[in-house]
Amino acid sequence: MISAGDFRNGITIEYDNNVYQIIEFQHVKPGKGAAFVRTKLKNIKSGGVVEKTFRPTEKCPQARIDRKDMQYLYEDGDLYYFMDTETYDQVALNSAGALLANSLSIMNCKNPSSAESLVPPPNAVSRILYTA
Repeated sequence: MISAGDFRNGITIEYDNNVYQIIEFQHVKPGKGAAFVRTKLKNIKSGGVVEKTFRPTEKCPQARIDRKDMQYLYEDGDLYYFMDTETYDQVALNSAGALLANSLSIMNCKNPSSAESLVPPPNAVSRILYTA
């Protein structure tokens, strides 16, 4: 468990049955009233960002995220196959997206208690083959 007063950027927490990564946090001490922590949370599974306010004494379980570099191999129907670049194990996922290119390296973020999510590289080099 981690208290809201100990929040830092990059920490992952479980909140409302979802896993979130703290993108931004701010400790606010108003002149009148109790202090609070204002946060921006990114849902690891869906990628959506929400803003949430916590009391500094509120506690959330800290989520454990396993991050692995994976390489896209091929598509078979609705499944997309990836290979772990360290162990060469292959994993089939059904929600990889349609814009994956062969040999594209991605990061696979997996929470032991929930589903996996894919994080694409920050940039990729592409070549235009034809235009309409």
